[in-house]
Amino acid sequence: MQAFRLPAVKPGSSGAAMRDQGRLTNWDDDKGFGFVTPDKGGLRAFVHIRAFSYRQRRPRDGDVITYQLTRDPKGRLRAVNVLFREAPAPRTEPGPTHMAAACSLVAAFVAAVIALAVTGRIPWVVPAVYIAVSLLTFVIYAFDKSAAMNRRWRTSEQLLHLLSLLGGWPGALIGQRMFHHKSKKAGFQVVFWLIVAMHLAATIAFAT
Repeated sequence: MQAFRLPAVKPGSSGAAMRDQGRLTNWDDDKGFGFVTPDKGGLRAFVHIRAFSYRQRRPRDGDVITYQLTRDPKGRLRAVNVLFREAPAPRTEPGPTHMAAACSLVAAFVAAVIALAVTGRIPWVVPAVYIAVSLLTFVIYAFDKSAAMNRRWRTSEQLLHLLSLLGGWPGALIGQRMFHHKSKKAGFQVVFWLIVAMHLAATIAFAT
């Protein structure tokens, strides 16, 4: 289908019936928004995940979409009534292999901590804390992902790291992989894996 250039639209209007075609750029899956660059050139427009119609999968950077243009109350271009146009771009988010690796690491860690408690090297409260805080952390990751997609109040990264430091890193790791949340943010991942390394080192020290 040939892409058409829409005429100027008034702020707050729903746009014309004609549709443009473009490519998603700078898509932030954690926040659920990005931009679309028209195939025929011109200004790019803001696009939110809620603007997608009949969405059966998560949008990805590089997806080709068709859309209608409108403007928000401040006059900024927005894409609405968005549809996928072509086959999806190659997957870049964590896939089944990453999820399996995360589950294996968490299962091995929890088993090791329980074994240390059984042999009396650590008190039973330690595995209990890991499990309880991990469950809480997993739930908070789920809520924060939903908040990012719906523009609600967000959980700070400092709090997410604090929960991991207090023993919730197994729940955080599963939450990152399951919800594709914070898993591609380099700075966040560096701090997170430093916390994981500290916990693993402490566990090895008690085991040896």
